[in-house]
Amino acid sequence: MLDILFILALVVTVGVAIILLFGIGSFTRGGEFNRQNGNKIMRWRLAAQFVAVILIAAYVLIRGNGG
Repeated sequence: MLDILFILALVVTVGVAIILLFGIGSFTRGGEFNRQNGNKIMRWRLAAQFVAVILIAAYVLIRGNGG
């Protein structure tokens, strides 16, 4: 289970980075797409980041208890 949790946390963390880079690219280009979707992209990043933090914390907690 520990390896699966680590891999899942890693995948979600990479997803956060991809969403962040997409949002930054959208923001720098500006335009109608950014006006319509900028906040939505930021909310997706925050949700993915929340999941990543929970998974990382769970991994550290389990590993710290000798799991």
